[in-house]
Amino acid sequence: MNIKICCRNLLAVILLLIISVPVDSQVVVERSKEKIIISGIAYYLHLVKKGETAYSISKAYGITVEELTRENPPAVFGVNEGQSLRIPVSSVKEPDVPPAATVKPRRDESKYIYHNLQPGETVYFLSKSYGVSENDIILSNPGIDINKLPVGAEIAVPRKAFMTEKQDFAVLDSKYIFHKVVRGESMSSIAGKYGLTVRQLRKENRDIRFPQVGDYLRIPVAKIAETPGIEPVKVDTVVVATGDSVIVWERPEGYTPVRNLEGSFDVAVLLPFYLKENAERTDIDSSKWVKGKRIMKLVPRDEEWIYSRSIGFIEMYEGILLAADTLRSLGLDINIHVYDIKSDTIELTRLIMSGDLDEMDLIIGPIYSYNLAIVAAYAGKMKIPVVSPVALLNNSVLIDNPYLFIANSSLEVAQNYLAIKASEFPDHNFVFIHSDTAGADQDVKNFKDKIITELSSRLPYEEIMFKEFFFYSRSAFDNDSINRLSHALSESTGNVVIIASEDRAIISEAMQDIHALMRRFDIKVFGYPAIRGLDNLDPKYFFDLDIMIYSPYWIDYKKRDIRQFNSDFRKMFLTEPFEESYAWNGYDITYYFLSGLAIHGKDFVLHPEIHNPDLLHTEFDFVRKSNNDGLENQKLFLVRYTKDYEVKLVREDPLVQE
Repeated sequence: MNIKICCRNLLAVILLLIISVPVDSQVVVERSKEKIIISGIAYYLHLVKKGETAYSISKAYGITVEELTRENPPAVFGVNEGQSLRIPVSSVKEPDVPPAATVKPRRDESKYIYHNLQPGETVYFLSKSYGVSENDIILSNPGIDINKLPVGAEIAVPRKAFMTEKQDFAVLDSKYIFHKVVRGESMSSIAGKYGLTVRQLRKENRDIRFPQVGDYLRIPVAKIAETPGIEPVKVDTVVVATGDSVIVWERPEGYTPVRNLEGSFDVAVLLPFYLKENAERTDIDSSKWVKGKRIMKLVPRDEEWIYSRSIGFIEMYEGILLAADTLRSLGLDINIHVYDIKSDTIELTRLIMSGDLDEMDLIIGPIYSYNLAIVAAYAGKMKIPVVSPVALLNNSVLIDNPYLFIANSSLEVAQNYLAIKASEFPDHNFVFIHSDTAGADQDVKNFKDKIITELSSRLPYEEIMFKEFFFYSRSAFDNDSINRLSHALSESTGNVVIIASEDRAIISEAMQDIHALMRRFDIKVFGYPAIRGLDNLDPKYFFDLDIMIYSPYWIDYKKRDIRQFNSDFRKMFLTEPFEESYAWNGYDITYYFLSGLAIHGKDFVLHPEIHNPDLLHTEFDFVRKSNNDGLENQKLFLVRYTKDYEVKLVREDPLVQE
């Protein structure tokens, strides 16, 4: 009987222990707010409460039990209620806040973009990045203090306000009013309404053969004003300053024959060959270590070694030599004078002062804008044509240098082409990608204005769907960059995406994001010529997107003269030039200018439009803005990367200069 009673009592004790353990384990340890300084070190002073253990206290402060007992040795044997513990402030870690602690609304990706906070991001940053108000972001995250969230926390950004409004812009064109076609109207009835002939109306609307209901037709204001009884609609006007009228001679149809030439010409080539650097035929080998010390050893360079920065210009000179040989075979006597001109203006000034350039018939180079300006000013006085053989950052050097020719079009020319081409899709949604968040890049502003001007000549500006999209690196937005772009696109209309940047990283990331969205949206992509030279992106992106690029060159390897050039180049220099080699530039520039001087004399320098020889990889269409300015090549080729993985030349009308 006593045994039964003992067993019953033992079972009761065991049950009591089992029940009491979870009760004690549920004691919540609150961090102390009281701090003390001991020997210059800050500590929290924690007063142990009933049910707290060394483990639960260390867990609450984000430290280990070992750290707790190291500062409080008696705690090794356990802690007692009322005991004071000191905990180093520097060791304390912020507690992990489980996601369930915050009440989140149910995810709705049709209404929100879910952004993961990055270091330094604020509500203001998100509002500017996503184009929504700060208040809308706060209201979309009820019960959350966004300013106190840790890095990586998820924020809901409302889609409803993100880039849905069309951008406002000033009226940039006052030459037209617009007529919206209604049911029953035809070209004839609309022309009669405004006192125009059908031919006049069709001339202004060549892109519309048979007007449909809802189409917009351009009505020239000047023609209405000439018609009695028709009152033109008043629109805001923009005063445009015009330079002196430029006299343009008629451009010949077809190619100019180049044969049976006569004359003797001296050509100066001013390029950075880096002769001093190439003369260094030894190098320092520091790859070996002996007893922990790096060993420097002088070793001879390979016989075929060439200083890397000079390679492109050596190839250009090789192209110049081949062009000179071709022209000599046609009867010319050509003397080439070569000078190693780098970025230093002192060497160039010495050359000019020496008089060695005074008797030149043509100067090719230099490549740096400030050196080019010096040579152009000098050559203008001597009436010697100077050719800039490589692309420049801008064309400002042309001002007041009438004998200067820019052979490679500047960014301004590419923008003109792109604006006209993009405006062929006036009913599309335009997404203009750039990184100029500060609004300080004049090139970006000018390009945007050009696009809007072209679009406003095709439909009323209030009908234009145009959205600016600020580019941010993926390091800032991670996968949210694709979500941001997707919301800028339209599912109901086609989209024209324009990448207004020459930065390789921006182009590459933007193309990848566009490619990821191509199955959901109808997208046409345009960008600067620099896209064609991009080598840090898989070519499949170009072909899959069916992208079109305006390029300064087009090489048809099936043509006989291209095959002959490659054959001659290989025989003379034991290699072939790649597609973007300066060798093509050197050949075409030399062939074009010397044949032009031989055939047309001085008239060619003032009116290069009279000369149109068949060149290898480009065409020259030189235009000057005013009679006292230099000339810039306006020719670009529209190249298309097709879904069949072919690169094709798109034939189109040349850029019209009105």
